[in-house]
Amino acid sequence: MSTVQQETVQQEKAATGAAHAAPARRRRRFLETRWADWLLPLALVVVIVAVWQAVCVWGGLEEYVLPKPWDVVHKMFADLDTYADQSVPTIVAIFAGFALAIVVALPIAVAMVYSEVVRRAVYPLLIIAQVVPKVAIAPLFIIWFGFGQLPKVLMVALICFFPVVIDSLVGFKAARPESLMLVRSMGANRWQAFWKVRWPWALPSIFAGIKVGITLAVVGAVVAEFVGADKGLGVLLITARGDMDSLTVFASIGWLTVIGFVLFLLVEVLERVLVPGRRSGRSFEASGSL
Repeated sequence: MSTVQQETVQQEKAATGAAHAAPARRRRRFLETRWADWLLPLALVVVIVAVWQAVCVWGGLEEYVLPKPWDVVHKMFADLDTYADQSVPTIVAIFAGFALAIVVALPIAVAMVYSEVVRRAVYPLLIIAQVVPKVAIAPLFIIWFGFGQLPKVLMVALICFFPVVIDSLVGFKAARPESLMLVRSMGANRWQAFWKVRWPWALPSIFAGIKVGITLAVVGAVVAEFVGADKGLGVLLITARGDMDSLTVFASIGWLTVIGFVLFLLVEVLERVLVPGRRSGRSFEASGSL
């Protein structure tokens, strides 16, 4: 083969490779855009709903076994006043219990960072508290505190506490020793070093625990309402289950999902505001937080 022919073959191979690489580059650019964060999950939800609808229609399932998705959505908004009224005590328990978990978890995490005695004493108890089934504890809360909001608040706090305290502890301990030594050499005391180094360094980990906790908070509130409550979406679920009203069960689950998703988005927005380095992908030191 002559040199000219070899060059021609190489050019054809290069052109073919570029043609195959172009779609891959376009897919990669799309996945890196913000639109992919919304369009891909939305497309998956559409597929799931379509399969659900097909199973209900072609499978000949009765409504009490599996209602159609459109019927569920219609039920969610047709009885909006009922669901809104039942959602209030559930949301109040979620917010109060979640706030209590954060207020208790952060000081404990700080104490565990600065005191080896506290860490050795508290850490095993945290593991024990986490492995104990929360459903088994819920009846005790009812016996001790009655059927009001307090048992629900305590159950939410108990479920949210572990991820918040553990992720906070990991974040506080992840601060660079050289950064701590730098601020201490500049005359900062231990608490000044904490606020200048450990706290901003730990914020991403703290928010990771908070995001896990806020989703578990919905679970905690519903578990408490399952065991004993007179009002709430969990109570509505239990009542509908006893009546074999699958449509109300699915509609209640739908509103619980909406509540959990909205709360997660609120935490996500708060994280973007308080952790500017997360947006730019830079470290705190690079962004001037130190």
